[in-house]
Amino acid sequence: MSHMHIIKLCVGAESVEDLQQWQHEHRALWAPGTAEHITRMWPKRAAEVLGGSLYWVIKGQIQARQKILGLERRQGSDGIDRCALVLDAEVVRTGPAPRRPFQGWRYLAPDEAPPDLPGARAQDDALPPALALALAEIGLR
Repeated sequence: MSHMHIIKLCVGAESVEDLQQWQHEHRALWAPGTAEHITRMWPKRAAEVLGGSLYWVIKGQIQARQKILGLERRQGSDGIDRCALVLDAEVVRTGPAPRRPFQGWRYLAPDEAPPDLPGARAQDDALPPALALALAEIGLR
């Protein structure tokens, strides 16, 4: 079965390392081996996104993903229920794929998701964002 994915802007992150650092600093808040991202809206297609991934848009392009392990209710300090996307703590680098800014999150069909970078390439220095974006726009990601 092919899983639906979610795509979200990684607000405040300049790089995949920023995302990893933020999650590392907050890991004591979550179950071992997981990370969480709290969002206002609960996915209507919850069953389809379980086992899919949350794809992170950083600096205008998809650069990484984390597997979605579960969805849990979390109550904010304002008393409003929200959705915690429970993620695998491993951040997997992906090939760059340009995305325009958007609010909240969106569904991402499996055939629209960029491929993971091979293990050796995941440690490569990132291309300058403008170059990576230009290559992705012409299909050379």
